[in-house]
Amino acid sequence: MTASTEALPDVASLSFEQARDELVRVVAELEQGAPTLEHSLALWERGEALAARCEEWLLGAKRRLDAARASVDGAARGDENGAR
Repeated sequence: MTASTEALPDVASLSFEQARDELVRVVAELEQGAPTLEHSLALWERGEALAARCEEWLLGAKRRLDAARASVDGAARGDENGAR
């Protein structure tokens, strides 16, 4: 990336939206062509880390949804058993 690479926030501290938005910027910059191989590699590595962060958020959201569905399903089954 640029000399300001050190100033970028730690990927682990980013929200899903922040990581996604930065990933979009990184991909756009890669598509334009970086001036040096080193810059391209730095962009690629940052992009990989950002993509992993987004996946982490999405998997966490899926786990929460699955748990909520299981809770609702369990409550519905409990209502059915109690009505008998």
